[in-house]
Amino acid sequence: MQTTKTKNILLTGTAGFIGSNFVPYFLNKYPEYNLINLDLLTYAGTLDNLKECENNPRYKFIKGDICNRELVEFIFTEYDINGVIHFAAESHVDNSIKNPGVFVQTNVTGTFTLIDVAYKYWMTGPNQYHSKFKTQNSTLPRFHHISTDEVYGTLSLDPTDLFTETTPYAPNSPYSASKASSDMIIRAYNETYGMNTVITNCSNNYGPKQHDEKLIPTIIRNALKGNPIPIYGDGKNIRDWLYVLDHCKGIDVVYHTGKTGETYNIGGRNERTNLQIVNTICEILDKKYPIKNNSKFKTQNSTLSSYKSLITFVEDRAGHDRRYAIDATKLENELGWKADENFDSGILLTIEWYLEKYN
Repeated sequence: MQTTKTKNILLTGTAGFIGSNFVPYFLNKYPEYNLINLDLLTYAGTLDNLKECENNPRYKFIKGDICNRELVEFIFTEYDINGVIHFAAESHVDNSIKNPGVFVQTNVTGTFTLIDVAYKYWMTGPNQYHSKFKTQNSTLPRFHHISTDEVYGTLSLDPTDLFTETTPYAPNSPYSASKASSDMIIRAYNETYGMNTVITNCSNNYGPKQHDEKLIPTIIRNALKGNPIPIYGDGKNIRDWLYVLDHCKGIDVVYHTGKTGETYNIGGRNERTNLQIVNTICEILDKKYPIKNNSKFKTQNSTLSSYKSLITFVEDRAGHDRRYAIDATKLENELGWKADENFDSGILLTIEWYLEKYN
Protein backbone atom coordinates (compact mmCIF):
# COMPACT_ATOMS: atom_id res chain seq x y z
CA MET A 1 0.00 0.00 0.00
CA GLN A 2 1.24 3.47 -0.95
CA THR A 3 1.50 5.87 2.01
CA THR A 4 3.43 8.59 0.21
CA LYS A 5 4.86 11.48 2.22
CA THR A 6 6.03 13.22 -0.93
CA LYS A 7 7.31 16.75 -0.39
CA ASN A 8 7.56 18.12 -3.91
CA ILE A 9 4.89 17.00 -6.36
CA LEU A 10 4.80 18.02 -10.01
CA LEU A 11 1.29 18.68 -11.26
CA THR A 12 0.69 19.23 -14.98
CA GLY A 13 -2.14 21.14 -16.61
CA THR A 14 -3.77 22.29 -13.40
CA ALA A 15 -4.82 25.67 -14.74
CA GLY A 16 -7.52 23.70 -16.53
CA PHE A 17 -10.86 22.48 -15.23
CA ILE A 18 -10.15 19.40 -13.13
CA GLY A 19 -6.66 20.41 -12.03
CA SER A 20 -7.73 23.86 -10.82
CA ASN A 21 -10.28 22.19 -8.55
CA PHE A 22 -7.65 19.68 -7.40
CA VAL A 23 -4.90 22.17 -6.42
CA PRO A 24 -6.75 24.06 -3.64
CA TYR A 25 -8.23 20.80 -2.36
CA PHE A 26 -4.79 19.14 -2.20
CA LEU A 27 -3.03 22.18 -0.70
CA ASN A 28 -5.59 22.42 2.06
CA LYS A 29 -5.54 18.72 2.86
CA TYR A 30 -1.76 18.15 2.84
CA PRO A 31 0.20 20.98 4.50
CA GLU A 32 3.44 19.00 4.11
CA TYR A 33 3.26 19.06 0.28
CA ASN A 34 4.78 21.59 -2.11
CA LEU A 35 2.98 21.65 -5.45
CA ILE A 36 4.68 22.71 -8.69
CA ASN A 37 2.23 23.36 -11.52
CA LEU A 38 3.55 23.09 -15.10
CA ASP A 39 1.00 24.45 -17.58
CA LEU A 40 1.26 25.91 -21.07
CA LEU A 41 -1.88 28.03 -20.54
CA THR A 42 -3.55 27.11 -23.82
CA TYR A 43 -7.14 28.23 -24.45
CA ALA A 44 -8.38 25.64 -21.93
CA GLY A 45 -6.31 26.89 -18.98
CA THR A 46 -6.23 30.19 -17.15
CA LEU A 47 -4.53 31.35 -13.97
CA ASP A 48 -7.82 32.98 -12.99
CA ASN A 49 -8.85 29.45 -12.02
CA LEU A 50 -6.11 29.40 -9.37
CA LYS A 51 -6.42 32.88 -7.85
CA GLU A 52 -6.95 31.40 -4.39
CA CYS A 53 -3.59 29.58 -4.58
CA GLU A 54 -1.24 32.15 -6.14
CA ASN A 55 0.02 33.55 -2.84
CA ASN A 56 0.40 30.19 -1.14
CA PRO A 57 4.14 29.61 -0.43
CA ARG A 58 3.68 25.88 -1.08
CA TYR A 59 2.41 26.46 -4.62
CA LYS A 60 4.60 27.32 -7.61
CA PHE A 61 3.42 27.98 -11.17
CA ILE A 62 5.70 27.44 -14.16
CA LYS A 63 4.50 28.25 -17.67
CA GLY A 64 5.76 25.68 -20.13
CA ASP A 65 5.13 22.71 -22.38
CA ILE A 66 5.21 19.13 -21.10
CA CYS A 67 6.83 18.22 -24.45
CA ASN A 68 9.83 20.43 -23.62
CA ARG A 69 12.20 17.83 -22.25
CA GLU A 70 14.87 20.31 -21.20
CA LEU A 71 12.33 22.24 -19.12
CA VAL A 72 10.90 19.09 -17.54
CA GLU A 73 14.41 17.87 -16.64
CA PHE A 74 15.19 21.27 -15.10
CA ILE A 75 12.03 21.14 -12.96
CA PHE A 76 12.82 17.65 -11.66
CA THR A 77 16.36 18.70 -10.71
CA GLU A 78 15.58 22.18 -9.41
CA TYR A 79 12.68 21.06 -7.20
CA ASP A 80 13.75 17.46 -6.49
CA ILE A 81 10.43 16.14 -7.77
CA ASN A 82 9.41 12.85 -6.20
CA GLY A 83 5.80 12.58 -7.29
CA VAL A 84 3.84 13.40 -10.45
CA ILE A 85 0.10 13.78 -10.97
CA HIS A 86 -0.39 14.26 -14.70
CA PHE A 87 -3.56 16.13 -15.71
CA ALA A 88 -2.32 17.98 -18.81
CA ALA A 89 -4.10 16.95 -22.00
CA GLU A 90 -5.92 18.22 -25.02
CA SER A 91 -9.42 16.97 -24.28
CA HIS A 92 -12.11 18.44 -26.53
CA VAL A 93 -13.32 15.79 -28.99
CA ASP A 94 -14.52 18.28 -31.61
CA ASN A 95 -11.10 19.91 -31.67
CA SER A 96 -9.42 16.51 -32.06
CA ILE A 97 -11.52 15.83 -35.16
CA LYS A 98 -10.41 19.14 -36.70
CA ASN A 99 -6.74 18.99 -35.65
CA PRO A 100 -5.68 15.53 -34.45
CA GLY A 101 -1.94 16.21 -34.64
CA VAL A 102 -2.04 18.56 -31.65
CA PHE A 103 -3.65 15.80 -29.57
CA VAL A 104 -0.99 13.25 -30.50
CA GLN A 105 1.77 15.75 -29.68
CA THR A 106 0.44 16.79 -26.26
CA ASN A 107 -1.22 13.60 -25.06
CA VAL A 108 1.25 11.04 -26.40
CA THR A 109 4.61 12.81 -26.77
CA GLY A 110 4.02 14.95 -23.69
CA THR A 111 3.15 11.96 -21.51
CA PHE A 112 6.19 10.06 -22.79
CA THR A 113 8.46 13.02 -22.04
CA LEU A 114 7.17 13.32 -18.47
CA ILE A 115 7.43 9.67 -17.53
CA ASP A 116 10.78 9.15 -19.24
CA VAL A 117 12.29 12.11 -17.37
CA ALA A 118 10.77 10.78 -14.14
CA TYR A 119 12.25 7.33 -14.82
CA LYS A 120 15.73 8.70 -15.40
CA TYR A 121 15.56 10.99 -12.36
CA TRP A 122 14.12 8.43 -9.94
CA MET A 123 15.77 5.21 -11.13
CA THR A 124 19.20 3.90 -12.13
CA GLY A 125 17.75 1.11 -14.29
CA PRO A 126 14.84 -1.34 -14.46
CA ASN A 127 13.49 -2.03 -10.96
CA GLN A 128 16.29 0.00 -9.35
CA TYR A 129 15.33 3.22 -7.56
CA HIS A 130 18.03 5.65 -6.44
CA SER A 131 19.12 4.99 -2.85
CA LYS A 132 17.75 8.34 -1.60
CA PHE A 133 14.24 7.04 -2.29
CA LYS A 134 14.83 3.89 -0.23
CA THR A 135 15.59 5.48 3.11
CA GLN A 136 13.68 4.40 6.19
CA ASN A 137 10.11 5.74 6.41
CA SER A 138 10.17 6.87 2.77
CA THR A 139 7.99 5.56 -0.04
CA LEU A 140 8.81 5.25 -3.71
CA PRO A 141 7.99 8.20 -5.97
CA ARG A 142 4.73 7.69 -7.82
CA PHE A 143 3.57 8.72 -11.30
CA HIS A 144 -0.23 9.11 -11.44
CA HIS A 145 -1.71 9.42 -14.94
CA ILE A 146 -5.19 10.93 -15.30
CA SER A 147 -7.12 9.40 -18.20
CA THR A 148 -10.69 9.01 -19.48
CA ASP A 149 -13.43 6.43 -19.98
CA GLU A 150 -13.45 7.31 -23.68
CA VAL A 151 -10.51 4.95 -24.24
CA TYR A 152 -12.99 2.07 -23.90
CA GLY A 153 -15.09 3.16 -26.87
CA THR A 154 -18.86 2.92 -26.70
CA LEU A 155 -21.33 0.73 -24.80
CA SER A 156 -24.64 -0.86 -25.68
CA LEU A 157 -27.82 0.67 -24.25
CA ASP A 158 -28.13 -2.25 -21.80
CA PRO A 159 -27.85 -0.58 -18.35
CA THR A 160 -25.90 -3.59 -17.02
CA ASP A 161 -23.20 -3.05 -19.65
CA LEU A 162 -20.52 -0.96 -17.89
CA PHE A 163 -16.86 -0.09 -18.39
CA THR A 164 -14.60 -1.93 -15.95
CA GLU A 165 -10.83 -1.87 -15.61
CA THR A 166 -10.65 -5.01 -17.81
CA THR A 167 -12.78 -3.64 -20.66
CA PRO A 168 -10.71 -3.83 -23.89
CA TYR A 169 -9.62 -0.47 -25.29
CA ALA A 170 -11.53 0.59 -28.42
CA PRO A 171 -11.09 4.38 -28.86
CA ASN A 172 -13.23 5.96 -31.55
CA SER A 173 -11.96 9.55 -31.81
CA PRO A 174 -8.49 11.07 -32.26
CA TYR A 175 -8.81 12.38 -28.68
CA SER A 176 -9.60 9.00 -27.13
CA ALA A 177 -6.98 7.29 -29.30
CA SER A 178 -4.33 9.70 -28.04
CA LYS A 179 -5.37 9.08 -24.43
CA ALA A 180 -5.36 5.30 -24.97
CA SER A 181 -1.83 5.62 -26.34
CA SER A 182 -0.69 7.58 -23.30
CA ASP A 183 -2.21 4.94 -21.01
CA MET A 184 -0.20 2.26 -22.80
CA ILE A 185 3.02 4.26 -22.33
CA ILE A 186 2.39 4.40 -18.57
CA ARG A 187 1.66 0.68 -18.49
CA ALA A 188 4.87 -0.07 -20.39
CA TYR A 189 7.02 1.90 -17.94
CA ASN A 190 5.49 -0.05 -15.06
CA GLU A 191 5.93 -3.43 -16.72
CA THR A 192 9.35 -2.85 -18.29
CA TYR A 193 11.07 -0.62 -15.75
CA GLY A 194 9.17 -1.37 -12.57
CA MET A 195 8.10 2.24 -12.11
CA ASN A 196 5.57 3.01 -9.42
CA THR A 197 2.61 4.08 -11.59
CA VAL A 198 -1.16 4.24 -11.34
CA ILE A 199 -3.80 5.21 -13.89
CA THR A 200 -7.30 6.55 -13.28
CA ASN A 201 -9.96 6.62 -15.99
CA CYS A 202 -12.84 8.96 -15.18
CA SER A 203 -16.31 9.55 -16.57
CA ASN A 204 -17.58 12.96 -17.74
CA ASN A 205 -16.75 15.64 -15.18
CA TYR A 206 -18.87 18.69 -14.44
CA GLY A 207 -18.71 21.51 -11.91
CA PRO A 208 -17.07 24.92 -11.35
CA LYS A 209 -14.30 26.23 -13.62
CA GLN A 210 -15.10 24.03 -16.63
CA HIS A 211 -14.24 25.58 -20.00
CA ASP A 212 -17.10 27.26 -21.83
CA GLU A 213 -16.83 24.87 -24.80
CA LYS A 214 -18.06 21.87 -22.79
CA LEU A 215 -21.69 20.70 -22.77
CA ILE A 216 -22.98 21.91 -19.39
CA PRO A 217 -21.35 25.39 -19.48
CA THR A 218 -22.55 25.73 -23.09
CA ILE A 219 -26.13 24.99 -22.06
CA ILE A 220 -26.05 27.44 -19.14
CA ARG A 221 -24.27 30.21 -21.04
CA ASN A 222 -26.52 30.09 -24.09
CA ALA A 223 -29.66 29.87 -21.98
CA LEU A 224 -28.74 32.95 -19.97
CA LYS A 225 -27.87 34.89 -23.14
CA GLY A 226 -31.09 33.88 -24.89
CA ASN A 227 -29.16 32.05 -27.61
CA PRO A 228 -30.08 28.69 -29.15
CA ILE A 229 -28.90 25.75 -27.03
CA PRO A 230 -27.24 23.29 -29.47
CA ILE A 231 -27.69 19.55 -28.87
CA TYR A 232 -26.01 17.02 -31.14
CA GLY A 233 -28.16 14.57 -33.11
CA ASP A 234 -31.24 13.31 -31.29
CA GLY A 235 -29.85 14.19 -27.84
CA LYS A 236 -29.99 10.58 -26.69
CA ASN A 237 -26.25 10.00 -26.25
CA ILE A 238 -25.68 8.83 -22.68
CA ARG A 239 -22.86 9.82 -20.35
CA ASP A 240 -22.03 9.00 -16.74
CA TRP A 241 -21.55 12.31 -14.91
CA LEU A 242 -19.03 12.83 -12.09
CA TYR A 243 -18.89 15.96 -9.94
CA VAL A 244 -15.37 17.38 -10.22
CA LEU A 245 -14.60 17.50 -6.48
CA ASP A 246 -15.57 13.83 -6.19
CA HIS A 247 -13.07 13.13 -8.96
CA CYS A 248 -10.39 15.08 -7.06
CA LYS A 249 -11.05 12.97 -3.97
CA GLY A 250 -10.76 9.81 -6.06
CA ILE A 251 -7.40 10.94 -7.45
CA ASP A 252 -6.23 11.65 -3.90
CA VAL A 253 -7.21 8.15 -2.72
CA VAL A 254 -5.59 6.39 -5.67
CA TYR A 255 -2.38 8.45 -5.51
CA HIS A 256 -1.91 7.62 -1.85
CA THR A 257 -3.31 4.11 -1.49
CA GLY A 258 -3.70 2.59 -4.97
CA LYS A 259 -1.67 -0.50 -5.81
CA THR A 260 1.26 0.11 -8.16
CA GLY A 261 0.60 -0.85 -11.77
CA GLU A 262 -3.16 -0.80 -11.29
CA THR A 263 -5.89 1.12 -13.09
CA TYR A 264 -8.93 2.47 -11.23
CA ASN A 265 -12.11 3.72 -12.85
CA ILE A 266 -13.77 6.77 -11.23
CA GLY A 267 -17.43 7.23 -12.09
CA GLY A 268 -20.43 8.98 -10.60
CA ARG A 269 -23.12 6.36 -11.30
CA ASN A 270 -25.17 9.20 -12.79
CA GLU A 271 -26.17 8.21 -16.31
CA ARG A 272 -28.08 10.86 -18.24
CA THR A 273 -28.85 11.51 -21.88
CA ASN A 274 -27.80 14.89 -23.23
CA LEU A 275 -31.48 15.73 -23.56
CA GLN A 276 -32.07 14.93 -19.88
CA ILE A 277 -29.14 17.17 -18.97
CA VAL A 278 -30.41 20.15 -20.93
CA ASN A 279 -33.98 19.72 -19.66
CA THR A 280 -32.80 19.52 -16.05
CA ILE A 281 -30.66 22.64 -16.38
CA CYS A 282 -33.46 24.58 -18.05
CA GLU A 283 -35.94 23.58 -15.34
CA ILE A 284 -33.56 24.74 -12.60
CA LEU A 285 -32.87 28.02 -14.41
CA ASP A 286 -36.62 28.56 -14.85
CA LYS A 287 -36.90 28.53 -11.06
CA LYS A 288 -33.65 30.25 -10.05
CA TYR A 289 -33.46 32.88 -12.77
CA PRO A 290 -36.74 32.94 -14.74
CA ILE A 291 -36.82 34.49 -18.18
CA LYS A 292 -39.02 37.33 -16.94
CA ASN A 293 -36.12 38.44 -14.69
CA ASN A 294 -33.45 38.05 -17.37
CA SER A 295 -32.61 41.38 -19.00
CA LYS A 296 -31.33 39.63 -22.13
CA PHE A 297 -34.87 38.58 -22.93
CA LYS A 298 -36.41 41.93 -22.05
CA THR A 299 -34.31 43.63 -24.73
CA GLN A 300 -35.51 41.04 -27.24
CA ASN A 301 -39.20 41.56 -26.33
CA SER A 302 -39.34 37.82 -25.78
CA THR A 303 -42.56 35.99 -24.98
CA LEU A 304 -40.79 32.75 -24.02
CA SER A 305 -41.75 31.25 -20.67
CA SER A 306 -39.07 28.53 -20.40
CA TYR A 307 -35.43 28.20 -21.37
CA LYS A 308 -36.40 24.87 -22.93
CA SER A 309 -37.73 26.82 -25.90
CA LEU A 310 -34.09 27.56 -26.84
CA ILE A 311 -33.15 23.88 -27.34
CA THR A 312 -32.00 23.32 -30.91
CA PHE A 313 -30.89 20.02 -32.46
CA VAL A 314 -27.80 20.27 -34.67
CA GLU A 315 -25.92 17.86 -36.94
CA ASP A 316 -24.37 15.03 -34.95
CA ARG A 317 -20.66 14.91 -34.22
CA ALA A 318 -18.59 12.55 -36.39
CA GLY A 319 -17.95 9.23 -34.62
CA HIS A 320 -20.14 10.22 -31.68
CA ASP A 321 -20.07 7.39 -29.10
CA ARG A 322 -23.59 6.47 -28.00
CA ARG A 323 -23.06 5.60 -24.36
CA TYR A 324 -20.38 5.68 -21.65
CA ALA A 325 -20.89 4.36 -18.13
CA ILE A 326 -18.30 3.41 -15.53
CA ASP A 327 -18.38 0.66 -12.94
CA ALA A 328 -16.43 2.14 -9.99
CA THR A 329 -16.77 -1.00 -7.83
CA LYS A 330 -13.00 -1.66 -7.69
CA LEU A 331 -12.26 1.85 -6.36
CA GLU A 332 -15.18 1.73 -3.94
CA ASN A 333 -14.46 -1.75 -2.55
CA GLU A 334 -10.65 -1.78 -2.54
CA LEU A 335 -9.86 1.83 -1.61
CA GLY A 336 -13.08 2.98 0.08
CA TRP A 337 -13.92 5.87 -2.25
CA LYS A 338 -17.51 6.93 -2.79
CA ALA A 339 -18.95 9.95 -4.60
CA ASP A 340 -20.42 12.53 -2.21
CA GLU A 341 -22.62 14.20 -4.81
CA ASN A 342 -25.38 12.72 -6.93
CA PHE A 343 -26.35 14.51 -10.11
CA ASP A 344 -29.24 16.40 -8.52
CA SER A 345 -27.03 17.92 -5.83
CA GLY A 346 -23.99 18.43 -8.06
CA ILE A 347 -25.83 20.18 -10.86
CA LEU A 348 -27.34 22.66 -8.40
CA LEU A 349 -23.88 23.56 -7.10
CA THR A 350 -22.67 23.88 -10.68
CA ILE A 351 -25.50 26.12 -11.87
CA GLU A 352 -25.12 28.39 -8.85
CA TRP A 353 -21.41 28.85 -9.67
CA TYR A 354 -22.10 29.64 -13.33
CA LEU A 355 -24.94 32.01 -12.50
CA GLU A 356 -22.42 34.04 -10.51
CA LYS A 357 -19.84 33.84 -13.30
CA TYR A 358 -22.10 34.76 -16.22
CA ASN A 359 -24.20 37.34 -14.41
